[in-house]
Amino acid sequence: MNGNSTPRVLSIQSHVVSGYVGNKSATFPLQLLGFEVDVINSVQLSNHTGYKVFKGQVLNEEDLSQLVDGLAENDLDDYTHLLTGYSRSASFLRRIAELVKALKQKNPKLIYVCDPVLGDNGHMYVPQELKEIYQKEIVPLADIVTPNQFELELLTGKKVDTATELKDAILGLHKMGPKIVAVSSCDIGDKLTSVTSTTKDNKMIKIEVPKIPASYTGSGDLFAALFLAHCYLTDNIKTSLENTINSLRDVLLNTYEHSQGLEDPKLQRARKIELRLIQSKKIIENPSKKLQATSF
Repeated sequence: MNGNSTPRVLSIQSHVVSGYVGNKSATFPLQLLGFEVDVINSVQLSNHTGYKVFKGQVLNEEDLSQLVDGLAENDLDDYTHLLTGYSRSASFLRRIAELVKALKQKNPKLIYVCDPVLGDNGHMYVPQELKEIYQKEIVPLADIVTPNQFELELLTGKKVDTATELKDAILGLHKMGPKIVAVSSCDIGDKLTSVTSTTKDNKMIKIEVPKIPASYTGSGDLFAALFLAHCYLTDNIKTSLENTINSLRDVLLNTYEHSQGLEDPKLQRARKIELRLIQSKKIIENPSKKLQATSF
């Protein structure tokens, strides 16, 4: 960690007016942990797509160019980190690849954290053509990549049903370029498993996480932001994973317990399980030590 200056993140993800996904899920935790965060919203929606209605706008590659060119011309593009999440189109994603190269040229030490948002639970929710762009143009530029199980399978073409297959897929992702692979969650038993692997010392670390009987939109975005922060703050892969998972799980437990007490029949289910980020401020600032990582 560099103690002389405040780390600066450029985060390019989705935005919702109400709720917590994408940049709304990532910005507050990063700021709490001491990061300046500049955001570009790949899409701007009223709320996430799990609601019965969602409306809004999609940024295209020309819009993205306008914003990053403005930053560059004012010398505002000196970042320590780039974080990317949801992108809707091939041309937008390719423009991100150009941006990664430009930002790394300006700051060769920049860390690019790529959350390859493709889908979850066996379903893609971006166009099919984005998979190949991630494989060939985006992931090779990333320093850290944070897929879920389904995204890991899509990117590597390897099915992951066992611990051995999980290890093989992670090694396959390393071969594409990233020095650190952090699989946010993998369902290969009665518990969820999160695994971090680094080429620095060929080390794999895992945490087994007791399941919560619900799934939460925005949790993968929160994982990527927390992991970015703790990698920088601790420079220790084991501690980074522990801090990330303990904070994330406690936020989800906080959200789950709150949702159980909501009786209003008019509330949509999606509203009941919006992440309780603001109410989890202390959890994010001071991760618990409940779950410990072990070698994998």
